[in-house]
Amino acid sequence: MNEKMKALKAAFPYTIPVMLGYLFIGIAFGVLFENKGYNFLWAVLMSTLVYAGSMQYVAVNLFTGSISLISVVFITFMVNIRHVFYGLSMVDKFKKMGKFKFYMIFSLTDETYSLLCLTDVPKDVNHNLFLFFIAILNQSYWIIGSLIGSVAGSLITFNSEGIDFAMTALFVVIFVEQWLSAKSHIPAVTGILISLICLITFGSSSFLLPSMIIILLVLTLLRKKLDVKINTEIKEQNDNDLEDKHEKKAREEYLEC
Repeated sequence: MNEKMKALKAAFPYTIPVMLGYLFIGIAFGVLFENKGYNFLWAVLMSTLVYAGSMQYVAVNLFTGSISLISVVFITFMVNIRHVFYGLSMVDKFKKMGKFKFYMIFSLTDETYSLLCLTDVPKDVNHNLFLFFIAILNQSYWIIGSLIGSVAGSLITFNSEGIDFAMTALFVVIFVEQWLSAKSHIPAVTGILISLICLITFGSSSFLLPSMIIILLVLTLLRKKLDVKINTEIKEQNDNDLEDKHEKKAREEYLEC
């Protein structure tokens, strides 16, 4: 098996949850986009060249409204400001990826970011290829979903009201998955509390940017304590696993006697 195929097979299972989400929300985007008068070619082109998830949903209405270019740029910046913080945390990792670097920067969605942060690269798999295939597989799911949705929207007439809630549902699923797999819940709780405070303080239309800045500052200040806490928990877990292994071995030796 060549190196690329090995990396692809190793990366695919990790992207299955994203595939299930992206296909459905991609379909939802395709349906909404087609209902605004754009055919499947535009949906596929946008998902290939823009690939902005929630911003593509927002853009559906921007394209059909009388909104100035400056307003579009500002709204796009506000919706995607979180990617600035994603990118900052990935600088060192992407620097080492050579020819894949620019595509990895382009393809850094919320879901891809989560996988790149949480997934351990198998020891016998090329590191750069593994991360690249995670990113490109995720985008392919989004493109396929957009295509299916736009074609279905042109062939089937139905009420599409509320279909854009699919994006919110995916974010909830990702949050739950990270909560269950995280070593510490402090970052998640911090994010929730700060977001709620900023929502009450600044309102629903202006809370995103200040909440992201405050979350970044707070987690930066807590980073050393969090690292110590997480490393301690990992060591305790490893010690417990080793102890369980020794107990299991002792029982097997006792039964053999």
